[in-house]
Amino acid sequence: MPLLCAPSSLYISLQTLKSQSKAGLLLPGKCLRFSSIYCSLHSLKLHKTKAASFQGASAISTETAESDVLKALSQIIDPDFGTDIVSCGFVKDLEIDEALEEVSFRLELTTPACPVKDMFEQRANEVVAMIPWVKNVKVTMSAQPARPVFAGQLPAGLQTISNIVAVSSCKGGVGKSTVAVNLAYTLAGMGARVGIFDADVYGPSLPTMNSEKRTIIPTEYLGVKLVSFGFAGQGRAIMRGPMVSGVINQLLTTLSGMGELDYLVIDMPPGTGDIQLTLCQVVPLTAAVIVTTPQKLAFIDVAKGVRMFSKLKVPCIAVVENMCHFDADGKRYYPFGRGSGSQVVQQFGIPHLFDLPIRPTLSASGDSGIPEAVADPQGEVAKTFQNLGICVVQQCAKIRQQVSTAVTYDKSIKVIKVKVPDSDEEFLLHPATVRRNDRSAQSVYTDVPEDIEPEEIRPMGNYAVQITWPDGFNQIAPYDQLQAMERLVGVPETAPITA
Repeated sequence: MPLLCAPSSLYISLQTLKSQSKAGLLLPGKCLRFSSIYCSLHSLKLHKTKAASFQGASAISTETAESDVLKALSQIIDPDFGTDIVSCGFVKDLEIDEALEEVSFRLELTTPACPVKDMFEQRANEVVAMIPWVKNVKVTMSAQPARPVFAGQLPAGLQTISNIVAVSSCKGGVGKSTVAVNLAYTLAGMGARVGIFDADVYGPSLPTMNSEKRTIIPTEYLGVKLVSFGFAGQGRAIMRGPMVSGVINQLLTTLSGMGELDYLVIDMPPGTGDIQLTLCQVVPLTAAVIVTTPQKLAFIDVAKGVRMFSKLKVPCIAVVENMCHFDADGKRYYPFGRGSGSQVVQQFGIPHLFDLPIRPTLSASGDSGIPEAVADPQGEVAKTFQNLGICVVQQCAKIRQQVSTAVTYDKSIKVIKVKVPDSDEEFLLHPATVRRNDRSAQSVYTDVPEDIEPEEIRPMGNYAVQITWPDGFNQIAPYDQLQAMERLVGVPETAPITA
């Protein structure tokens, strides 16, 4: 029979079966079918192949092994950046133990609130485990340390905050504080370190909506850090503009007591006055969330706020239309009309719109000091805030990525590459041209050499970069100015160029 001429793997299977029969593990007279023997053969063949691969692992060089792992991980694409996680720089502390045939590494994400972190961890385990010589995979998840994307001198309290999100409206009574507080607690529920800064000195809402503790220094309530003028026991301030700006600056110095934060949510006051301008000039805002109601009057004031943020180069990432509708008797009613939120989105190109219904529980939760996102985390309102939180996390990550790579220096061809955020156009500038376009006295009266090269380029918020030159000069170069400079064309990919 052909079976008697089978390879040694069959002999092992038969010997194993024979020993099991002697041990009483097989029923007497039980016949082995050909398919069973074939399955044993196939299983042993695969095991032998895998073992051979494992034995060959020790012969694989460290460089080859690392290349295998990184190549496997490069199959995982970040949905926000559209780039693989290796190119994004997420893979850290890669270690390969050839003796144990084990791979361990850490995925350092941009934020602990990353909505796809579980997917990343699962996929990383799967793709690395498919490498023939790998037996065990150990993946550790972490997040980047809190730090702003800013090159200038910041107040001490802002130096350990990654993202600062302004919740604004320019219209009073539309629910800014409700949105700000629930957004903050939603982000905290996603795993982020979060703080709230109540910037409404004239009418602070935070003490009512969170805690009754009376202190001007940061306090903590349900895991979120809080700062408000209302905690000072002064109630609502009665003072002129210059004094208000001083209070805001003083409150900003207390933020250092919050420690490291992934997100600071600022509850902005109504209007476009001293407080708003002071915050936008002093605080490196990452993005803004706009709150409105369905009325036309709300839209008129909200439009002013959006234009203010646009002028100050603060991207508006979402619109929340509050008090949109309520349901009764199986019907949906719109007591204040419809379309204000959609009009803001369409007119100003803001990418995301969220609707909040009229709910007694939403108002009651704010008055009781327990935000709706905490009181009813599975409810309809909480789900809307969860979607808003995911939007804020994704958009802030995109903005940080765009800003950090907007202006870079390519040493191989000695050019400055520029790709302004929210633009698909990339262009090249000669370093000497950039330096000569600086209008400060140190540049105007300085002979700029043709072969000058920048030592460092760092972003300054969402509107400019700071370029450090070999002579120690720090040039502030706004994106608008860079876009107006003479550009280089036809630059070789490897050969250096001359101005």
